[in-house]
Amino acid sequence: MTTRPSSFAIDVPDPLLARMRLGERAAFEQLYRHFERPVYTLALRICGEREQAVEVLQETMLKVIGRIGDFRGGDGPFWGWLRQIAVNESLMTLRRQRRSGDELSQADGVEPIDEHTPPPSAAADAALLQRALETLPATTRTVLWLYHAEGYTHEEIAALMERTPSFSKSQLARGIRRLREQLEPAIVDLREVAHA
Repeated sequence: MTTRPSSFAIDVPDPLLARMRLGERAAFEQLYRHFERPVYTLALRICGEREQAVEVLQETMLKVIGRIGDFRGGDGPFWGWLRQIAVNESLMTLRRQRRSGDELSQADGVEPIDEHTPPPSAAADAALLQRALETLPATTRTVLWLYHAEGYTHEEIAALMERTPSFSKSQLARGIRRLREQLEPAIVDLREVAHA
């Protein structure tokens, strides 16, 4: 799988990190402006609700402020560390609201889908895709987003979600199938309107 460049891949200069470690408010504000959009977008895609995404953004930034001393830089770039905090906050939000019917049943018979196949071609229409994603259960939507948009492996998703890699694979396959079911009729309708 070719990993897409993450919207989090924003270089944070060492002097800015040093100012943050000293507790300089202007440095945190600058960091917030850099990462507000990627954190909010990630949270929205995982949680599915704007209010929850705003809450995740706030909690993520508060944790970054509180834990800036924990970041040493030896294990990867700052943006990767911040992204991990945002993913964890989003998943904790999902866990708090999880309901028994939140996931697609693993019992329904679904033929395997190539996991490297991107979502349907209608994905180019962001509004259409967003509406389709909103209809998916939160867990399925989360796996789709982490795998296709953030480039996580099934093993990484399984660890984050406290599940197995096979669970991640099945949620991905089911999610892609559900997106196809929803988007392909819309594509046909759009083509008919365009040719009329």
